[in-house]
Amino acid sequence: MEYSWLIRSLSTDEQQLMLSLSKELGISELSARMLVVRGVRSADEARAYIRPNLNQLHDPFLMRDMDAAVARLERALTNNERILVYGDYDVDGTTAVTLMYSYLSTLTSNIDFYIPDRYKEGYGISFQGIDYAQQEKCTLIVALDCGIKSVDKVAYAAQRGIDFIICDHHTPGDELPHAVAVLDMKRADCDYPYKDLSGCGVGFKLVQAYEQRHPSNFDIHKLLPLLAMSIASDIVSMTGENRVLEYFGLKEMNTHPSVGLAAIIEVAKIDKNHITEDDLGFKVGPRINACGRLYSGRDAVELLLTNDESFAHQRAQEINDYNTERRDKDTTVTQSALEQLAADPDNASKHTTVVYGAGWHKGVLGISASRLTETYYRPTIVLTDSDNGIISGSARSVGGFNLYDAIDSCRDLLTNFGGHAFAAGLSMRKEDLPAFKERFEAYVAAHILPEQMRPTIEVEMEIAFADITPQFYNVMRCLAPFGPDNLKPVFVTRDVINNRYTKRVGKEGEHLRLDVTDRTAAISGIAFRQGDWALHLQNGKSVDVCYTLEENVFNGVKSLQMMVADIKNDK
Repeated sequence: MEYSWLIRSLSTDEQQLMLSLSKELGISELSARMLVVRGVRSADEARAYIRPNLNQLHDPFLMRDMDAAVARLERALTNNERILVYGDYDVDGTTAVTLMYSYLSTLTSNIDFYIPDRYKEGYGISFQGIDYAQQEKCTLIVALDCGIKSVDKVAYAAQRGIDFIICDHHTPGDELPHAVAVLDMKRADCDYPYKDLSGCGVGFKLVQAYEQRHPSNFDIHKLLPLLAMSIASDIVSMTGENRVLEYFGLKEMNTHPSVGLAAIIEVAKIDKNHITEDDLGFKVGPRINACGRLYSGRDAVELLLTNDESFAHQRAQEINDYNTERRDKDTTVTQSALEQLAADPDNASKHTTVVYGAGWHKGVLGISASRLTETYYRPTIVLTDSDNGIISGSARSVGGFNLYDAIDSCRDLLTNFGGHAFAAGLSMRKEDLPAFKERFEAYVAAHILPEQMRPTIEVEMEIAFADITPQFYNVMRCLAPFGPDNLKPVFVTRDVINNRYTKRVGKEGEHLRLDVTDRTAAISGIAFRQGDWALHLQNGKSVDVCYTLEENVFNGVKSLQMMVADIKNDK
């Protein structure tokens, strides 16, 4: 895939601010530039950004319905009502359930948790889950990472004497459920200052609020690693409260991981003393997700709750095996979808990808949609059979295009849908698929911009290798944790030539090990799946490289290396 490099420029005012911050903070202009790009507008803001503080979190009672949620929870605890903690089967849902259950179980023993079966019940609140609550004599359900559109389910529960507190972060529909409390920053009538919390984050705000009204001996810092997992894995904005929570969650995880987390970190082969947001998003998250994708999200909650080391190691290994199985199924579905698209003579002219396959594994449709998006770079939906003539699946978008709005424009053809601007789930009658394909394609074609259909790498700035000093890298690391809206800085260096040891690596020579110079300094790096550039560089020709920086430790010696995202011929 050929990428466009979009290099960030500074306005005249931003350039002046960069010079001012450089002088006031005693850092290089390039280091100050990274702060300016992230919206920092003063030295005090820079210090607050570089050194996050839990005092930067907002008052939870600014969230609409929080008073009602705390009051209902207090009544349930006072009267020893049985409480059911209910959550989705992905990382955000399972960490949210673990968080809420961990807290409430210190206040009552009359508590249970429930994770719906992806295949028998589908996403979100289910009638089966409510029936289970009634069977177990639960009178209050705390729903996490789901429920914002469950109008009929909440009404069904109310008829059975069961109240709901909903903690969700998805976009509401036209009507809110008639729950005791609906906590969701995206409510039109909610003035909460930060709109991008994860589902687990909304659950944390409820815990935070209850602790403010009813202080206990519970240390809420123990919950922060769960928040870090949800934020890194659910692809929510890494700004504001999320960045603060991620920062302290990683700090707690690196020093005091729970028994369950320590076990999954071990099987994922992560350095237990240097766990990063990338480790959570790309190694821990997929393993936790594999539970709900293939079997039951309950397995993940049981792992995250346990204090039994023997059980934790056994369950973590099982989950690791689930992830291996998930990768195999993902490969099968993606390959089948690619073959289907290759056989479509109109595929090249379309603005969307919508594929359906009977018998495809439902648990990997979202991953497959992401893979297809990487291949064709356009809004993508992957569907398979559900029940009773219904097909369902997952959707993924491309940078800057609001997928949720596109799906919403076809709502009359859907039996259910929900999600975000960049990812969504949906269901429809099988016979409506042709009409949906046509309408979805027409909407996207009319609204997507040409540049949104070209893969772009957002570049922080052009630098020389000599600019990569220890201070420059240290300031860069202080911008972490990285994620959406606070991406890891990407740099471009021009006119790069082989230094000495650039060569192909990998089983089939598919990767490139770089040892290069721009004549100001030399640096090493790795470029995955770009081994074909080896001969070009070995023959003395120059290239432009686009890369991020990371610290490499070999035999106890630390050095900086490039993780090369793209290479272009500089001629």
